[in-house]
Amino acid sequence: MTEHMLTSYFDDYTRDYQYYKGGSWCYEDGCLYRGLITLHEATGEQRWLDHLIRLVSGQVDAQNRLAGYRIDEFNIDNVLAGRALVHLFHLTGEAKWLEAAKPLAEQLRFHPRTQAGPYWHKLRYPHQVWLDGLYMALPFKLEYAKAAGLDDMRQDAVWQFLTALELTHDEASMLYRHGYDESRLQDWADDATGLSPAHWGRAIGWLAMAFVDIIDNLPPGAERADIERRAEKLASAITRLQTVDGRWLQVIDAPQVGGNYAESSATAMFAYFFLKGARLGISGVAAEPGHKALDSLVTHEMKADAQGRLRLENICCVAGLGGFEGVYRDGTVNYYLSEVIRADDIKGVAPLMMAYAETRRAAREQHVVKAAE
Repeated sequence: MTEHMLTSYFDDYTRDYQYYKGGSWCYEDGCLYRGLITLHEATGEQRWLDHLIRLVSGQVDAQNRLAGYRIDEFNIDNVLAGRALVHLFHLTGEAKWLEAAKPLAEQLRFHPRTQAGPYWHKLRYPHQVWLDGLYMALPFKLEYAKAAGLDDMRQDAVWQFLTALELTHDEASMLYRHGYDESRLQDWADDATGLSPAHWGRAIGWLAMAFVDIIDNLPPGAERADIERRAEKLASAITRLQTVDGRWLQVIDAPQVGGNYAESSATAMFAYFFLKGARLGISGVAAEPGHKALDSLVTHEMKADAQGRLRLENICCVAGLGGFEGVYRDGTVNYYLSEVIRADDIKGVAPLMMAYAETRRAAREQHVVKAAE
């Protein structure tokens, strides 16, 4: 019943999906592409690939240019959707897909960096590293490097990730902070550490997904083992913060604060992290918290609207740091609790697709093992 409900929901959602920013190349659409890729890989069902090709093709013109993309914006978010281009290149062997991804790789050649090494989050957020940027850029960088045979690019991606983990880690909580300001110029940045003040669930969710996707793209060896050890520590920290009913909060470690709520995108992201991490065999990363989270989202957050259509509820629309549209986002608990909540935002739906796909993939692999016995 759950399987039919979710696959129908995902199919309907994607069929009716409107490009998040009117067709311009953006990370939100890239989130959906990641969901479709994982569903296709897990099930082999053609419909997910058909959706993917239809949507990606609508953003790549006859000269392999990306709709609305400008390299000089140096927006790290824009890189994420490029993973779909690399995937389609591997799947079809058609060079046009890798050609379309080339400007994104070029962006990463010239993207501004902190003195410590990791990329600025965006040109308009100078000297700052945000956790979401690690997911937006570094898995693509690894996948493109492999496709194009660029080992120095691969090495830089791993080095950046490890450096960013050191910069953003909060030793007391064993968690990671949303942002780090190397310049200490932002009001949200701690004078001593440069870190933002609170633990936003989805920021850590982006990081958790980066962990497993980066590990998946690394061969066995010292680099992978180091990242796996850090993933194990993160898994331990966030397992302790899972709610009794299986979800995670908007401000993940502040259950005592009035108005804090179980947030669906972070919950789906962590579900994906645990389920994929367990499949990859990462020590200390068990599937059980992921199954519990997925079941809880279906039970508590999948609700029919007035027209009888299923929606995924309680998704934080967006959150950031610093000035934006006349508001200064100070990274405090109260700030994160002030952001708009809405149903069916792709930043929640896509990780739900990805988490569900992991359950399908695990079931299929288990079936293969049993058939071989």
